Amino acid sequence: MNIFAAILLGLVQGLTEFLPISSSAHIQIASELLNLDHSITKPALTAFIATIQLGTEAAVLLFFWRDIVRIVKAWAAGLFNSEARKSPDSRLGWLIIVGSLPVIVVGLVFKNAIETTLRNLWVIGITLIVFGLVLAWADKVATKRLEIEQLSARHGILYGLGQALAVIPGVSRSGGTISVGLLLGYTRQAAARYSFLLAIPAVLASGLYEFYKSYSDLDSSMLLATGVSTLVSFISGFVVIGVLLRYLGKGSFMPFVLWRVAVGALVLVGLAAGWLTA
Repeated sequence: MNIFAAILLGLVQGLTEFLPISSSAHIQIASELLNLDHSITKPALTAFIATIQLGTEAAVLLFFWRDIVRIVKAWAAGLFNSEARKSPDSRLGWLIIVGSLPVIVVGLVFKNAIETTLRNLWVIGITLIVFGLVLAWADKVATKRLEIEQLSARHGILYGLGQALAVIPGVSRSGGTISVGLLLGYTRQAAARYSFLLAIPAVLASGLYEFYKSYSDLDSSMLLATGVSTLVSFISGFVVIGVLLRYLGKGSFMPFVLWRVAVGALVLVGLAAGWLTA
């Protein structure tokens, strides 16, 4: 893999991981356009993608570091103190744990289908469009009055179910959870912020697991490209989080909906015309 391709894929990963447009879909589309499936072995490409995902996870850990430390401290204190257990941060810690369970269960049960049948550009094209329209509908009908501090156990589980949908390429982890949050009545910023926090345990665990399984497939010729791409994904991901949260103070999700529908339509047209292979 040349440095240009590495930088491009790092940017794609960093720019799409936190936007509700599906990073897995865009990485697969970019890989197809760059013809990487034919120039790099599948195990090496899997190892490369798993590694650059750790770059974006490092970005979210750094961006929310103070929140994470505060939540972990409150959660730990609540284990031994009933009064501390009543704090919003302690409750949030438990809800993040509970909300992470659905995606773990779904990921384990449907692991084979996720890695084979569903990793298909026809599936990606359709899900980009369908779940883009779901996001548009959720943003339109949402009351947008609740904040993270008002999160209940029921809502935490529903958020987790929304995250579990992201095992289907093209759905988008943030898109699924944000759509659920909007439908439950949370503000755009609150829905996005909790989506990022909720994703940390599951994405970090799966990313580290995939990296552990596949890092040995990265030969010396891929190491420089992987390092560069990971750094690019970290920097661009960190910037995107801040920009998105500021934008959602006033802006809607419609630009992301239009992007999803346009990309999904182009993928389907490309497949039908034979320009792309599923």
